[in-house]
Amino acid sequence: MSHAGSAGQFSLQVPYHADAASIDGDLSDPVWQHAAVATLNYETRPAENAPAPVVTEARVYASETTLYVAFSAKDPNPNAIRAHLRPRDDIWGEDLVGLKLDTFNNARLAYNFFVNPLGVQLDSIENELTKEESKAWDGIWDSAGRITDEGYEVEIAIPLSQLSFEDKPGSKQWGFELIRFYPRNTEHRLSSHKISRSNSCQLCQLGVVSGFEAVDLGKGLQLTPSLVAKGSREREQAPDSEWQDDNNVDAGLDLRWAINPSALVNATINPDFSQVEADAGQLNVNSNFTLFFEEKRAFFLDNKDYFDSQVALLHTRNIADPDYGVKFTQKSENHTLAFLGTNDNGSHFLVPGNLSSTVASLDEESHNLAARYLYTSSEALAIGAVVTGKKSDNYHNMVVSADVKYQPTAQDTLIAQLATSDTQYPDELYRDFCRVDGDCLQQVPCNSGDCGVNERVLRTHKDGAFGGEMYKLGYKHATRNYYLRADYESIGEDFRADLGFIEKVDQRRAVAGGGYVWYPEQSWFNEVELGGDWDVTQNQNGEQIEQEWEGFLVAEGGWQSFWGTGWVTRDRVGKRLDGSSLAIEGNTTEFTETRVWLESSVAPVTWLSAGVEIGFGDEIDIANNRLGDSLDVETELELKLTDSLALELNHNYYALDVDDGRLLTANLTDVRLNWQLSVESFIRLSSIYTHIERDPSLYLYQTPDRLSEDLGTELLYGYKLNPLSVFYLGYGDNMVSDDTYPGLTRTEQTLFMKMSYAFIL
Repeated sequence: MSHAGSAGQFSLQVPYHADAASIDGDLSDPVWQHAAVATLNYETRPAENAPAPVVTEARVYASETTLYVAFSAKDPNPNAIRAHLRPRDDIWGEDLVGLKLDTFNNARLAYNFFVNPLGVQLDSIENELTKEESKAWDGIWDSAGRITDEGYEVEIAIPLSQLSFEDKPGSKQWGFELIRFYPRNTEHRLSSHKISRSNSCQLCQLGVVSGFEAVDLGKGLQLTPSLVAKGSREREQAPDSEWQDDNNVDAGLDLRWAINPSALVNATINPDFSQVEADAGQLNVNSNFTLFFEEKRAFFLDNKDYFDSQVALLHTRNIADPDYGVKFTQKSENHTLAFLGTNDNGSHFLVPGNLSSTVASLDEESHNLAARYLYTSSEALAIGAVVTGKKSDNYHNMVVSADVKYQPTAQDTLIAQLATSDTQYPDELYRDFCRVDGDCLQQVPCNSGDCGVNERVLRTHKDGAFGGEMYKLGYKHATRNYYLRADYESIGEDFRADLGFIEKVDQRRAVAGGGYVWYPEQSWFNEVELGGDWDVTQNQNGEQIEQEWEGFLVAEGGWQSFWGTGWVTRDRVGKRLDGSSLAIEGNTTEFTETRVWLESSVAPVTWLSAGVEIGFGDEIDIANNRLGDSLDVETELELKLTDSLALELNHNYYALDVDDGRLLTANLTDVRLNWQLSVESFIRLSSIYTHIERDPSLYLYQTPDRLSEDLGTELLYGYKLNPLSVFYLGYGDNMVSDDTYPGLTRTEQTLFMKMSYAFIL
């Protein structure tokens, strides 16, 4: 197999030294004199492989257990350095130094480690297969930094036990890049070597670091016991309702065993999978589709990227309340294998459709499994398979899939994925989605067009087991200045991926588009892109659901800014006129929407960043099946009030007008105040307030509440020695209001404590 990283790009021989560096941000430790030295001589963005504007020197060496890296980052104006005490993984936009490490040197996955001048860490996994970078992975490693009269210095120690690699005898060669982000009027990306914009594969362009002849991972064991205590109470919305108390204390244990450097076992017993930090607020108005929430739980995140394919067949937030779980991942130069198995005290899954989706929940314990295999014969070819399964007493879903990604040239990428599923729902599941009491299917047909039956009823009313298929094809040609792409996806009406997040079925979608990119020099703008696409979506009977044309113009420039505008014109169908039929033609009304959007974000100074997204124009009023006009404004503001105190404010405003007036106005405000007491500890106050006001007289088929409000608040103290050694103490509550009970009424209260400690053996 050819290697992705090339010594022609950059080469560094890592010396061995037994002594550990003292990780305190002070590079005067004598051990650094034994390290290999490299300089970051190139600016790869926004300039194209131009000489770096500032001097950055890196030193690298390794012991049997640890990789050590130190940076000396010179700055002609140290007062302009952007550095704050921030939560871990929340330091983009600040001065950073770090490294990219492809330990199998096959251009599939790379570890990213970054540190700001105060020692705050950010780590992630970069996946060349999906072109995504995920901050979900959290390794246990050490760092420290300090600002000096000449710039800043950073020290990093990465235990080799945190990395997966093939432990062959002798010297090892890993893909490698040293990186510095230098944000001033624009954000300069500095590198140890040149990066070509004519090559769409980023990990194919790494340099090579050699060494690591002697590796000692010890026992490879990491044990993390945890204790969770929670007291909560709930009541109905009526102010005189009785509180129902619930108190519990749970102990759990997580195990991480590196059998060898390339094979890892994770296991958990009685885990606490409650989330410590509240999800970001999302408005869910004038939409029939389910909201997506990111996974944040540690057990699922370790080597999460090993399960990824072109289609979202695994979304572990569908596993809500497990008692136990086990995960095995193994990676070699050519082969990647991953397996996950857990129980769940309930069964939760998406019920998809082509005009709506929802979540179904069964009060039955389920057993869940996922497996992934990927074969890479070179950096150009990857062939894989995915299997997922979810089963309870009266329900099951299994998916089998195969996928391929082929890059015949540095500019061309082809992808394909085929999947088949087998599913069985409980016989009475469809009744959960009836809009009338009793069995709504007994009232079909009816003349009113609405007998309590809807798409969710019809998608879940199945006789015995049923199967479906889906496939996806894609091609992209990308050069330095232009790109062309074409995609086609077909998802059968009976295809289900209940352990994943596929919310649309019974549709075929074709997309064709492209764009042109300029890289102006000596200009306030440093990158400008003009592009667009055409797409058409039909159901499996060939009936059109949507046809769309869109174009956009976006640019990056000074003040670390982004500017964009675009338009879209689409023909799209509204709700079904007769809910007892899944037909599109003759059963829906087609509307033409024309919308314009504007977007901008800036970070002109170190203590301020702000952004706004505005969309306006025609939009279907889904509830009433008519065309309206909407305005959607999303704003975000971050104020770093001091080096350790930051305020984040996000507000979403949405208004929908119809011919006779304002149908609804919705506001969502998400406020978070974070006081970072040190790199390890913080106090955070979060509040999410949703206010929706409707005019019931303008609704044609229902009479909703005029007003609904929801206010959730959380106060949290946290101490994180590392991502797994933590102490949390917090309080949260929730208040609601509607027409029946106006005025916010507290309905939930929770006081919780969690502690865990990772023992590395």
